[in-house]
Amino acid sequence: MSEDAPGVEQHEIEQEALTKLRERCPVTTERFVRHHAPWMLKVAGRILRDDAAAQDVVQEAFGKGFQKLSEFEGRSTLKTWLHRIVVNQALMKLRSQRRLREEPLDHFLPEFDSNACRIEESWPRLLGTHEICEQKQIRELVRQKIDELPQGYRVVLLLRDIEEMTTAEVAEQMELSEANVKVRLHRARSALKTLLEPILRGQEP
Repeated sequence: MSEDAPGVEQHEIEQEALTKLRERCPVTTERFVRHHAPWMLKVAGRILRDDAAAQDVVQEAFGKGFQKLSEFEGRSTLKTWLHRIVVNQALMKLRSQRRLREEPLDHFLPEFDSNACRIEESWPRLLGTHEICEQKQIRELVRQKIDELPQGYRVVLLLRDIEEMTTAEVAEQMELSEANVKVRLHRARSALKTLLEPILRGQEP
């Protein structure tokens, strides 16, 4: 998720809400949680693939967010700030479960012959990840194929292409170098395209 500075009107609205949140206003706090909880659950759910764990992570993220309200400087929107927190909490949960260890991806990648030509049947055009996910009729199939990727690659792909975080943000959250993130993202995209070819072959470009 890109960290764009909020507009003037949005900034004023958020400053008012922030003041009330810091004052522990019950009405504002409840409204804030109700407004942000649904999308936070989706983010945590995509990363964890476990509804119960996602709910726990969202509760933890809200708790951490309320604790750190004094540190919020307004250089991004509250939503962007919360997004970073919920992603971080979800990744911490994966690490605690030892589910972020690096796993081999080679068997998901396309094969090449001695002339560096793909062995698989070629086709005119393969849709990009973002383009594929915009097509409602195959979105669920794409999600299923993303879930087949090894965890470390799956999460990088989710954070970059679905959550729209920058390479630097993903590197910070996953405690990787930016170069490592770029390599994992490239390999994850290649593997995903290979997994999707049987589904998408023959569709209109």
